[in-house]
Amino acid sequence: MTLVVLDTNILVSSLWSKNGAPAKVVQKVLEEQVIVCHDYRIMNEYKQVLHRSKFGFEPSDIHDLLEFIQRSGLSVTAEPDDALFTDESDRKFYEIAKSLGAYLITGNEKHYPTESFIISPADFLKEHCHP
Repeated sequence: MTLVVLDTNILVSSLWSKNGAPAKVVQKVLEEQVIVCHDYRIMNEYKQVLHRSKFGFEPSDIHDLLEFIQRSGLSVTAEPDDALFTDESDRKFYEIAKSLGAYLITGNEKHYPTESFIISPADFLKEHCHP
């Protein structure tokens, strides 16, 4: 089974548009074709960001998605890494993915060090999720 770490922007985008690549990645999660890896820092960020009033997401949609990720995903403790980040809040996603050999799926690849495991949702779908 393929392990992935989802940057928060993937969840935001998937709730915004049901047709884009981020939504298709989340659908793979819901179909249990990939396993989302997370820790308490990631789950806290998901919860805080998705509940921002500017998005207007339905609380029940947020609850159902996060509950599924919590229940079916893999909760881990990451190995700390000394890579440099312009935004320290991105470090947790990187550390989890690197620790597990998982893919870090993000719409903001420029926010991360250049690594082969950091991938856009469209590229992940093209390379790892065949119909």
